[in-house]
Amino acid sequence: MADYDKIVRDRQATIRRQMDVRRISIKQVQYDGQWESPSTVLSYFPADEGKQPATMSVASLFRLLETGALPADLLSMLLPAGFQIVRAPEEIDHDEMEAACRDYLAAKGKAHHPDSPDGREISSCEDDALDARAARLRAVAA
Repeated sequence: MADYDKIVRDRQATIRRQMDVRRISIKQVQYDGQWESPSTVLSYFPADEGKQPATMSVASLFRLLETGALPADLLSMLLPAGFQIVRAPEEIDHDEMEAACRDYLAAKGKAHHPDSPDGREISSCEDDALDARAARLRAVAA
């Protein structure tokens, strides 16, 4: 049986590495997330790679998303493969929907071109790009 706590802690460590790459400081997350001190944020995303992160609560995930303290694409790393956290629009912007549809269809057509990496088959890099466009399309349609 999978150790889900370990999986989540490992993904939190990956998020911390990405925070460092993107130069998102613990202090910034603490401030934006409205925590009293940085200790809670540090417990979830420790600076020391040898330190095991505390498993993040759903309440903390909610707080990080609600306040925008961390980007949704980073927090999506906590989820199983095939799932993403995306902000659903409150109203559909039909111009944005058209742009997202055209963008997806153009990328799909390009992926089937004989000159693409795997010829008429969709390569893994093209598949990833199409998945990202499909997620945007779903977010716009929601």
